[in-house]
This record gives sequence, structure tokens and C-alpha cells, in this order.
Amino acid sequence: MDAHMSAPMAAAPQPEPPADRIAALAERLGGLRAAIAQVILGQDTAVEHALVALLAGGHALLVGMPGLGKTRLVETIGQVLGLATRRIQFTPDLMPADILGSEVLEEQEGRRGFRFLPGPVFAQLVMADEINRASPRTQSALLQAMQEGRISIAGAEHPLPRPFHVLATQNPIEQEGTYPLPEAQLDRFLLQIDLTYPDRDAERAMLMATTFRPAAPPAALLDGAGLLAAQRLLRDLPVGESVLEAILTLVRDARPETSTVEAVRRHLLWGPGPRAAQALMLACRARALLDGRMAPSLDDVAALAPAVLGHRMALGFAARAEGVGLAGVIGALVERLG
Repeated sequence: MDAHMSAPMAAAPQPEPPADRIAALAERLGGLRAAIAQVILGQDTAVEHALVALLAGGHALLVGMPGLGKTRLVETIGQVLGLATRRIQFTPDLMPADILGSEVLEEQEGRRGFRFLPGPVFAQLVMADEINRASPRTQSALLQAMQEGRISIAGAEHPLPRPFHVLATQNPIEQEGTYPLPEAQLDRFLLQIDLTYPDRDAERAMLMATTFRPAAPPAALLDGAGLLAAQRLLRDLPVGESVLEAILTLVRDARPETSTVEAVRRHLLWGPGPRAAQALMLACRARALLDGRMAPSLDDVAALAPAVLGHRMALGFAARAEGVGLAGVIGALVERLG
């Protein structure tokens, strides 16, 4: 083995992003959030997390009770970001070809040949509505496309548009006739975003806004190229040593095999893998960018930990018997960060 192969690799220096570009983008993102907030009322955290997922270049799973605005949130984000958006309503009889596309035999000038007809997955923003209602085969087709950014039909590869993001929705109360996503497949989502009931004032405003004459749809304040530029800029944001160590500590302490936390070893069957640390690093940068800050902080780690870790951990029998939830376990881990 060569000497240079055995030597440890030095960490690549992190370039300093131009402050003026950060400030200009943050101002633009602020206007974007304000436009979404005029339509989506009482879900500020969900809006923030959805934008974090897109800025970080990932996908998100939106979980909430019926009527909380999951579908409307995705539609509004697509309009404001100026993305080509398609909606797929998942049902048990939906087949992979219904979302990916298929080849059709056609005849032109006396010659027969196959032509590929793209499915609805060929969009910049795909809303996978009630993803847990589709069969595992169809779910896997979408999740593979999410991971690889391309699909393969009849041996030919077809790249998906860029940017390409999936915001999937899921109803937590109806389980009859559904196919829950396997735990390993959930890891494909950068964040799980839990939508909660709005407070009284927000629900009152929602009632007034939705039962009179509908307002005009929000204008596009960005486009696909602008989102890609923001994603590139995000990866130039420096990350301090304290934040890096906090992310590593949090993720490693969430694994029963390596954790020094008794509650984790006692209550969890398994914890997050390295992809969780990558997701948390990108998400923290995205949250900082949304706020116009030059670098993420420990507050970002604490705020995003539940959305990044929650769907990558599983409770054991002891936790269920003692009434311990994932929120309590993650909260205990966050408190240890100081």
C-alpha cells in the first residue's frame, strides 16, 4: 500500500460564503415564508421544516390529522417556489407504471417502435398524497426514484428533473387498508414533519379565510434554478466545531449499541444511522440560511432533532409498557447537549 493511501486525510477547508449573497438570499426567503404564512395559518413550524427539507436538497414526510392543510401546504410551497408540481393520489390499486411512466408501441411512417410516456413523478415537486395507501411495490418504486434521481424502464434510464423533491403525506389515524412504510424506507426522508392542531386564534383566522371568497394564489418568488443555487450556497456555510460535535454526540447517543444513556439502551430497539447525522448537518445549515445567519448554532440542532431522528428510531416493549415516547427520549438526548 502506498504511503499516501495509509495516511489520514486532512479535512477539506470550508470556504467562507459571501455575506452579501447570504443576506440577499435570506431576504428573498423571508418574503417567501411570509407569502406561505398568508395561506397556511397556524403551522409555522411545519412551514419552516418543509422549507428546510427543500433547501437541504431532501424529501419530507408530512404526518397529521385530516384537515390540517398537508395538501394545501405542498401546493402553496410549489406555487411560491415556482416549481413544476404534480400530485399523485396513492391508492391500493396504484401500480409503479402509474407513477413512473411506461412505454407504448406506436407506428410512424410504416415503422413500429416504443415511445416512453413519462409519469407524474417527472416533476420538480411531487406530492405523494397518502403514501401509506399504496402497495409496497409502488412505494418502493417511488422511494427508489427519490434516492437515485432517475428511473429505469425496459432497460433505459430516464433522469428526473432537477430540482426533484417529494413531499409525502400520511394520515396517522386510518390504518385499515394501508401499507405502513418500512423503517428502512423511512430513512429516505430527510425530515418527518408532524402537523398539529392550530391554536384558537389561528383556527379563527383560518375559518375566516377559507369560508369566504377565495384569495388569489400566491405569486412565484423563486424558480427551480434559484432553488438549486440556494442548495449550492447552503453547502458552503461553515459549521463550527461545537455544532459538529453536538450532531455526532446526539446521533451516536441515540443508538442503543453505543449509547451511554440508560434511557436509550433500555427503551430503544434501534437508533439512527450515519444518514441521520448527514441530514441533521444539512438541515441545521438550511435553518440558519432561512434566518439569514452565516452558520448554524446549537439551537438549530435542538430544534431539528425531533424531525430528523424521530422516524429513524424504534421504541422497544419496555418503553411502550412504561408509557415512554420517542419525544421524551429525544428530549433527554437534546438536554445533554447543554
